[in-house]
Amino acid sequence: MVMVGLPIALLFAFGAYELVLWRGFSPALSGVAALIGIAALLEELVYRCLLFRVLERTWGTVFALVAQAVVFGVGHLENVVQGGTGDALAMLVSVTLLGLLWAGLFVLARNLWVVAAHHAAWNFTILLSGVPLSGIEDWRALAPLESRYAGPDWLTGGLFGPESSLLVIGLTAVAVVMLLRLARRRGDFVASAM
Repeated sequence: MVMVGLPIALLFAFGAYELVLWRGFSPALSGVAALIGIAALLEELVYRCLLFRVLERTWGTVFALVAQAVVFGVGHLENVVQGGTGDALAMLVSVTLLGLLWAGLFVLARNLWVVAAHHAAWNFTILLSGVPLSGIEDWRALAPLESRYAGPDWLTGGLFGPESSLLVIGLTAVAVVMLLRLARRRGDFVASAM
């Protein structure tokens, strides 16, 4: 939660997001939290537990990291259908980095639950802030905060939300580098079988 919550708080502090209204916590949020948890678990099962592991066994960790991250990014293109080329490119960069982040966490922990919990906490934190979650507007009305953008798309993340903010992309890139360096130092990378 801190990893995405801190940049979101900074975006509020910089004035890129503005608080319109405090709604408070709705009982309906528990249902949304459950859906977010299930979606995160399913995505991690498909992308990290299945796709990543199959690719890693054959072509090694480095190839598996990159390939599953790109597939993960492309799989989210439908979330920016109404956006332009810039929106799609920013989203591809941000979600591909997230694919690397969660795969890096999987390489370190080798545990689906750890990665799914991180993914779900990330998404739920975004939802609570009242901005779009991965380009999806559906649940914004249930967020405790009603927020609006007051800054440029490169800072706010535009249609896709904070995940496409240059601030979040930069912090995620730093986290990816740190995770992968730690995994390599610990000897968690697998060489290609070919």
